[in-house]
Amino acid sequence: MEAFENEHVQVLMAEDDENLGLILSERLKSKGFEVDLAPDGAVAMAMYQKKKYDLLILDIMMPVKDGFTLAKEIRKTDSNTPIIFVTARSMKEDVLKGFEIGADDYLTKPFSMDELMVRIHAVLRRTFRKSDHSSSEVDQFQFSNTQFNAITQTLTIANVSVDLTSKESELLRLLCSRINEVVPRDEALISIWGNDSYFNGRSMDVFISKLRKMLAADEQVEIMNVHGKGFKLVVKES
Repeated sequence: MEAFENEHVQVLMAEDDENLGLILSERLKSKGFEVDLAPDGAVAMAMYQKKKYDLLILDIMMPVKDGFTLAKEIRKTDSNTPIIFVTARSMKEDVLKGFEIGADDYLTKPFSMDELMVRIHAVLRRTFRKSDHSSSEVDQFQFSNTQFNAITQTLTIANVSVDLTSKESELLRLLCSRINEVVPRDEALISIWGNDSYFNGRSMDVFISKLRKMLAADEQVEIMNVHGKGFKLVVKES
């Protein structure tokens, strides 16, 4: 069994559709999750502030406080707790906005319970992986004026630190493991997102852009696009 599965995993679900919220929360509880259900973003924020959760499932279109606003507030102080957005809207702009805020995944209604479970397990697997000390992956990287700790998900440049989301950290770890080498685009997508679909490709571009802006503080470091191939983390010689 996976380290997280499924017992004792604390889930906060914010869903203003009472019937859907009850159905989803009861189904998750039947699979061993411990679920708290909030009817809007304001109630969800109050619950989040009182308890440590392993996963947040947030509807976007909610009264009082919508899911995007709630996620932005949470990401100001918490870059680690995974967030899955759920919405009836399938606009590309909404999907990209969700990933820009720091979402780990995005589900468009209607969806099956099986699909939700697959997404939840994928997100939790990535999150709990960083606590698996048996992993042979390198967890810390240092080059030029940059330090990156994949366990704490912290990027430090010239003594200024920023917290990364789980996907930002995974993507940067992959790039750091092959400094000055091309990381194929499809390999990164399959390794981190699970498939190379159009939406995942667009979301990866968002994460690359965010990482590029962060690394711009170190003039010797750059993420380059290699046309038709992928990305390369370039560390220039002093």
